[in-house]
Amino acid sequence: MMRVAHIMAGAVHGGAELFFERLCLAQQDAGDAVLALIRRDPAREARLRAGGVRTEAFRFGGPLDLLTRPRLGRALRPFAPRVAVAWMSRANQFAPTGPWALVGRLGGYYPLRHYRRCDHLVGNTHGIVAWLRRQGWAEERSHYLPNFVSDFAAAAPATDLPRGAGPLLLGLGRLHRDKGFDVAIRALAALPGATLALAGEGPERGALEALARAAGVAERVRFLGWRHDAGALLRAADLFVCSSRVEPLGNMVIEAWSAGCPLVAADADGPAELLADGAEGVLVAREDPDALAAGITALLADPRRRAACVAAGRARYEREFATAPVLARWRAFLDSVGKPGPA
Repeated sequence: MMRVAHIMAGAVHGGAELFFERLCLAQQDAGDAVLALIRRDPAREARLRAGGVRTEAFRFGGPLDLLTRPRLGRALRPFAPRVAVAWMSRANQFAPTGPWALVGRLGGYYPLRHYRRCDHLVGNTHGIVAWLRRQGWAEERSHYLPNFVSDFAAAAPATDLPRGAGPLLLGLGRLHRDKGFDVAIRALAALPGATLALAGEGPERGALEALARAAGVAERVRFLGWRHDAGALLRAADLFVCSSRVEPLGNMVIEAWSAGCPLVAADADGPAELLADGAEGVLVAREDPDALAAGITALLADPRRRAACVAAGRARYEREFATAPVLARWRAFLDSVGKPGPA
């Protein structure tokens, strides 16, 4: 049995936060002893505790927060983890050192000054790990560990999505400039009859609604708000569209593979790594509505290619990004770096 603590000071919504929850719950379910130390969030606390994960909440405030680090230490010491994993920059700023291995987990290209006290770093893409090593982190202290996503193959398709006469396109993620939903809306103007459903919420919603009106496609763009049924949405869509201009990984691409939904993605770092040979989906130039529209049109017009992409994506998911293989990689890593517990 591994004793592992996870420290997360992230937002209410986000890909890293969702994977943090999935990993804690999966490790607990596999028989490990897991302690989750999180920023105060009653809903996240409830989900983790419902899965049997011991959970404590902290402030994780700004520079004047002098109490969170010692309080984290007081929570960690009696639990006696072999490894403490701190997720993203803020958690690493507060994570205390002690008789455990401190691992910083990165899902992007974050300022490394926050990770100086870490024994090891983990990146969830090969690109992030290569970057870490270019910054001076030794190979034996920088590691690739992928995310896993839920298996959506048997999910019932959502029945509440808007459907017009043409295909239903789906975008998932926070309504933020990084996600490039403005590019997807502009592309829709060249896709007559198609409907674009956007599942997410965020600061760009007003601007995106105004853009849809200006582009003359407002009646074909549907804002769904935050949804917790990504599998059902993907199973209902004709095509998944990842239009991100900034995307270090792209969990949504892996979720589309899991659900058997064909996809077109802009070539941000993560999707470009995942779709390097194009076998599991179509990769197009980012920031280019015409290229995105052309990729969507070509894939929709070729049923045989769509079926081949779906099959290749599902096989890739099962081999690399399903729960069992990723959990096994995490267990091997934690065993290799963990410090001995108390006698």
